Amino acid sequence: MPNDPLDRYDQAILAALEQEGRISATELSRRIGLSKTPTQARMKRLEESGIIRSYGARLDRVRMGLAHVAFVEVRLADTREAALQAFNRAVQTVPEIEECHMIASRFDYLLKVRTADIQAYRRVLAERISALPHVAGTSTYVAMEAVKEGG
Repeated sequence: MPNDPLDRYDQAILAALEQEGRISATELSRRIGLSKTPTQARMKRLEESGIIRSYGARLDRVRMGLAHVAFVEVRLADTREAALQAFNRAVQTVPEIEECHMIASRFDYLLKVRTADIQAYRRVLAERISALPHVAGTSTYVAMEAVKEGG
């Protein structure tokens, strides 16, 4: 499937599921203009191919008390493969790190960190992020407003 192009029905299925993951197969088939059986077959094919990785709930992090978002540039002291892998493994253990991307730039990683407030962020930066393997330095950018999130 990864080499097969996604047709308009596949794209419509993906768009609908991304917006409303709990939509019934009957409602989904109605929206995209196919009967239920071929819609379900397409969903199964998209799941088996790995295009649909999972289903989940979208959470309102602000209502959960996690309104503070910071983006953190991380520079590593060592960028050999073993050091990168050690950093990658360790970053998985920090729940406040919502996203981690390796970057081709003057820094090595960009993190999206979510906490309750600036004091909590300061603790996470000092105690968790700065202690990650091979971290040589960080720069923080605090988000003032989320204009678009989650796709």
